[in-house]
Amino acid sequence: MKTWKKSFSCVLGAVLCLSLVLSACSGDSSTTTNTPSASAPEASDVFTPVGEYPIVNTPMTIKMFAPQYAVIENMETNTFTKYLQDKTNIQIKWDLVPEKALNDRKQLMLASGDYPEVILHGSLTKEEQMKYGKEGVFIPLNDLIDKYAPNFKKAMAELPYLESSITSPDGNIYALPQVNECYHCNYAQKLWINQSWLDKLGLKMPSTTDEFYEVLEAFKENDPNGNGIKDEIPLTGADDMWAGNVASFLMNSFIIDDQVDKDNGTFLQVKDGKVDFVANKEEWKQGLLYLKKLYTEGLIDPASFTQNSDAIQQLGNRQDANVIGSITTALISYAHSPDDKHPRHKEYVTVPPLKGPNGVQQAGYFAGVSVSQMAITNKATDEQKIAAIRLADYLYTEEAIVNQERGPEGEGWRKAEDGELGMDGKPATYAIISDGETKITYNDRWDQLGPSLRTYQYRDSWAALQDPLAEGAYEVRLKRESAKYEPFQSKENYPSSVFIALEDTQVAAQLKTSIRDYVKSNMAQFITGSKDIEKEWDSYVKGLDGLQLGQYIEIYQKAIDTK
Repeated sequence: MKTWKKSFSCVLGAVLCLSLVLSACSGDSSTTTNTPSASAPEASDVFTPVGEYPIVNTPMTIKMFAPQYAVIENMETNTFTKYLQDKTNIQIKWDLVPEKALNDRKQLMLASGDYPEVILHGSLTKEEQMKYGKEGVFIPLNDLIDKYAPNFKKAMAELPYLESSITSPDGNIYALPQVNECYHCNYAQKLWINQSWLDKLGLKMPSTTDEFYEVLEAFKENDPNGNGIKDEIPLTGADDMWAGNVASFLMNSFIIDDQVDKDNGTFLQVKDGKVDFVANKEEWKQGLLYLKKLYTEGLIDPASFTQNSDAIQQLGNRQDANVIGSITTALISYAHSPDDKHPRHKEYVTVPPLKGPNGVQQAGYFAGVSVSQMAITNKATDEQKIAAIRLADYLYTEEAIVNQERGPEGEGWRKAEDGELGMDGKPATYAIISDGETKITYNDRWDQLGPSLRTYQYRDSWAALQDPLAEGAYEVRLKRESAKYEPFQSKENYPSSVFIALEDTQVAAQLKTSIRDYVKSNMAQFITGSKDIEKEWDSYVKGLDGLQLGQYIEIYQKAIDTK
């Protein structure tokens, strides 16, 4: 699976099935009535042919639920709203909620039955999709997609992870995602090292865990910052920072570790279709012993297990001394504003995956759709279902994406000129128009609201500075640094983005939390020495059985088997 983690949205189309001729009215919550019936108007009566615009011959109004982003001034008068309505002839009656209240309001309206015809942007979890799909609140979109959503069908054909990421165990698709492929998110577990320190000490880039140990030791003992004091911090991180866990990158040299943030991580892997737990294996123990060695010899900053992202950013930006040798964070936290005030970020480069003592050398790969955005509810009429899926399908076109994300041509963006290159170094298609001012609010675009399709290729098509260290070029830098990890992509997958059967979701969530907390707590204790790995390892493994590890694995295996 080759995509990019974090949140994704898509839009689907409708199909008339002969088997639905006898289906009841759309208000029925049964599955068979949630797709357009055979008596629904043909395209020539109400709709233009699929792929042509406007979508409907006469104006149609559909009520849609969405967050009101603080940066967007007014969704009703918004330039892209007007553009979309003029393009499709579909008028949007907004049901807006403050962005921070989205989840609470969503759950309340779905539970009460007071919901609109369409949820345009709902951050719908897999559990919500299954629950409200089973109850008939969300209609199955499969047939609609098949007949009315050629752009989304094309995306599912071209992105191998997409269809499986949004299809529930009953075979239905209940919501469309926002696909936003992020190269450096997919290879999130990075280790950044101070190249200037390597150069000063005459050290080469480490390629094995033993060589990395030697580099850290040299950083600690040989005064690479040149201030005459052994004040260097060889390795630090922050567990509450995205991809900032000090151990996950290094553990991958022994066995796969899927920790990306403090609230994530299943400690599971899928190999040859079988789900297995990793944090009770001998390789995990070897990884802990290696990390303990680094910690015991003062090569890991003790604050790595307690400090927050603000503290590590301040440490990284300190100018009085170059105190950090290596840092397990996506660097984006202080590379977003590379300027003369904080130039130290320019000294860092990524360390490719290290080969462990057993020859393991791999990079974790995180891709898939965790939540979806757009659902059509059973409040919609047959005509509204077709119109909504076709509108969504348009939002997956590049024309819609550019205008939705950047505003009108000639104002927010322009066609790229000859000689302008994209993030991939190839001729660009688009270029951003900037007046040099940072606007607090705007009303000419939707930002990233609703379903859309921002693939690697689309993101690469925007003109970008080719110097990765230039101000404003941090995405180019992250893309190029991430490329170092692609050849080492792990052969094992994570079951983190699968649909858990509805009857298992509550138990799975409880087990995941208790097992994750147990593993992370013991991990920190083993590394810092408050627990003896050799003496207490067996007791730790036995404790996992007491947390119903077997049931935890069975639930995820069931999800993989029905995928």
